[in-house]
Amino acid sequence: MKKDTIFSTVERQEPLSAFLVGVQFPRADNADEIPELLVELGDLAGTLGMLVAGQQIVRIRKPCSRYLVGSGKAEEIRDLALGCGARVIIFDDELTPSQQRNWEQFADMAVIDRQEVILDIFAERAQTREAELQVALARSRYDMPRLKRRWGHLSRQRGMRGGMGSRGEGEQQLEVDYRLVQKQIQRLRGRLTEVQQQRSVQRSLRLRKGVPVVAIVGYTNAGKSALLNALTGAGVYVEDKLFATLDPTVRNLALPNRREVLLTDTVGFIRKLPHLLIEAFKATLEETALADLLLEVIDVTAPAIEAHHHTTTEVLGAIGVPQQKPVLTVFNKVDLVDDELTLRRLERKYTGAVFVSARTGQGLDALKQRLTEELDRVLRRVTLRIPHDRYDLVGKLYRSGHVVGQRHEPEGVILDISAPARTLEEMARFAVDGENRPDVAS
Repeated sequence: MKKDTIFSTVERQEPLSAFLVGVQFPRADNADEIPELLVELGDLAGTLGMLVAGQQIVRIRKPCSRYLVGSGKAEEIRDLALGCGARVIIFDDELTPSQQRNWEQFADMAVIDRQEVILDIFAERAQTREAELQVALARSRYDMPRLKRRWGHLSRQRGMRGGMGSRGEGEQQLEVDYRLVQKQIQRLRGRLTEVQQQRSVQRSLRLRKGVPVVAIVGYTNAGKSALLNALTGAGVYVEDKLFATLDPTVRNLALPNRREVLLTDTVGFIRKLPHLLIEAFKATLEETALADLLLEVIDVTAPAIEAHHHTTTEVLGAIGVPQQKPVLTVFNKVDLVDDELTLRRLERKYTGAVFVSARTGQGLDALKQRLTEELDRVLRRVTLRIPHDRYDLVGKLYRSGHVVGQRHEPEGVILDISAPARTLEEMARFAVDGENRPDVAS
């Protein structure tokens, strides 16, 4: 599938220069975050090969329908962008389709927002068919209300070869384009459903084995894939870039008590992650919702640790992860921290957190031990009587749970065990008494 983005089709001999704009809204409680958000926006732009030529934070009394900011501020932004040689203006806040169109006519250059930058990064990063379909669906839904802008003169100015930029103007053509995108969305949804049904079957087969599942979550570039590699030797692609991993990876991990667990790693989160992407990747992110335990990985060197943690919590809620889902916090990249006071402060604030370095291996043994302890708390404790003719189940229970005690009786083997609820549901008929009988869905 062709990964078209706005900037991947621009023919240029040198990096595109961008001017960044942050907007401070009235009564907003994130004024202190805006400079950090612009740094992050610059990193996002850099991921697409752009260079930041300048930036400005604009304070407004109320949002304006035409440019988001007032006309006077709009002139100031345009002049500053032109003065520093920028060819694109990027707003950290979402612009409506009409605001984008108004801006591009006014500034005579490309004007986009954070969510469009993120969509383009996802399009460039997608490697598997499922990821490509998910990104294409989100992109098509994003483009739908922006068709007039897409086939206007500014698309041709950007150097687009074919596509929207070569279409004629007029309401009739707009209507044709609208119907084409609608059909494309329907086709993408159909193809994505097929791929996701295959993933669902694979997931069901894994869950049927009864092995506990631990999902690695966290902000983009926190080192989630590096941690998965360090723990399991998975060989997952790792790069010091935003959204280096879009596709979920599942690997086996043997804990100190010989219990097997499945570690899953999926796409990272970021502030102001487009809802279109959350919706498109929801099926993939179900791996997280179904896990027995979450490992939240936080970059200990990040300047906005609390904001990263809040974003992770927010996105987990958006994809339907229950608030009561147990979470073990893991601070990564401790090898890059010289200030012991910073680590002590974080230890006090995030009680029970584990501090590791996926790069050097520091703290990984302690993390495995904590995983063992946390799963012991998460898993349910029951007593089962396994008949002699079903001794095959004993091995499965040893692999998927923690056998606290075992004794033999004439009728079979008695196991005191802690295991995932889904495993115990399969074993409900072997429960010794009603008091510890696993709940079974009717």
